[in-house]
Amino acid sequence: MYNMYGIPEASTELGWTIGLPLLLMVLLFALAVPVWVSLGITAIVLLMATDVLPLTLFGEALFSGIDAFALIAIPLFILTGDVLVRSGLSNKLLDVAEATMGSLRTGLGTSTVLGCGFFACISGSDAAGAAAVGRITIKRLTDSGYPLPYACAVVAAGSCTGILIPPSIAYIIIGLVLGISASTLFLAAAVPGVMIMISIMITNVIINRRRGYEHSRAQFSFTRWGKAVWDGKFALMIPFIILGGIYSGIFTPTEAAAVAVVTTIAIGMIQGTLSLSDFPKMLESSAKVNGVIVPIIAFALPLAQVLSALEVPQTFVQGITTVTSDPTLIVLMMLGIFIAAGCVMETTPNIVILSPIMLPLAQEIGMNDIQFCIFMVTSLGVGFITPPLGLNLFVLSGLTGQSVLGIARQAVPYVLSMLVVVLMLAFIPEISLWAIPEHLR
Repeated sequence: MYNMYGIPEASTELGWTIGLPLLLMVLLFALAVPVWVSLGITAIVLLMATDVLPLTLFGEALFSGIDAFALIAIPLFILTGDVLVRSGLSNKLLDVAEATMGSLRTGLGTSTVLGCGFFACISGSDAAGAAAVGRITIKRLTDSGYPLPYACAVVAAGSCTGILIPPSIAYIIIGLVLGISASTLFLAAAVPGVMIMISIMITNVIINRRRGYEHSRAQFSFTRWGKAVWDGKFALMIPFIILGGIYSGIFTPTEAAAVAVVTTIAIGMIQGTLSLSDFPKMLESSAKVNGVIVPIIAFALPLAQVLSALEVPQTFVQGITTVTSDPTLIVLMMLGIFIAAGCVMETTPNIVILSPIMLPLAQEIGMNDIQFCIFMVTSLGVGFITPPLGLNLFVLSGLTGQSVLGIARQAVPYVLSMLVVVLMLAFIPEISLWAIPEHLR
């Protein structure tokens, strides 16, 4: 098998032989050709045009790239999120969040964001969180005085934590591509993910105070909070099992995902909120989501290997450092690339294509590999609430009938607050690395 870092080096200058296939890929994206098809065509054209590697590599890399134990976690976490919704456990998590934050003046919006964070601790997916939390909370938010477009923006922004708070599918993928343990990345991502969630909460509080959307005057009640926690004890147990097992070393992320699926199904069956008749729909729904992600990974890996063999990452680094050697400017350029990429393409292809190209540039300015992964995924997470793609925007638009651009306009303050955290992650390494033992850095 050819390895992304083990392929023979090739000295090939970036000319039209490489540029035209890459332009073709952009054109195919613009024509709405499926991402995995676009990536596959580009990889084959590059192999045929450059002869840098044998064409037989494509078929080999296509299957060997997804023959990875870590990838099993992706469908399992997706299925866990679906079971969580169908069994009603997601409602319990939101009840706990509302009992915790609901007494604040802007409590319902804040508790909605906290609920998104709870859901992120289990599902590892942002779109699933946006759909699940949106169905439950949008009406509550509008009844409390929030305009519908803004209520959608709150849920869309809060659901960005789906790929930022561990366990996260995005960190599993970037760990696979760059050869970094997903458990290590989960440990590093915990604080940054929570920081993003808190920044969204603070932004909602500031906007609420200025616009007067919500005027909750309910007093915090330990009795109500205790009842909500007791009623939701099984739902709260799941993230503790997942994260506790991973961080303590009892489970690998894949094993934790399997335990999570079994646990949520068992709880649903015991409580009577899940029946055998629900399984076909759950499996079908999860298979559809997984069927989008895995082909992209499969076809993006050969393309990444070809680009590496053509020394595109090295050439890219040389080109950037020729323009400027200022680390601050380079970080800002990387951030701009990630946000632009996140605006037009899903996280999975962005990670598989861009991470091998951008990592050498990050290393050139002294950025730690783990810090780079956290910085990149968090930057791409901003793309979930920025048009034209903005997946969370489309999910909420589909749920409510509001226009994507109308929701996007209301989400602008959240984009800005998330960018503040992203910049902190870029320039303060210890935020990402403080929990990582020295020998794992």
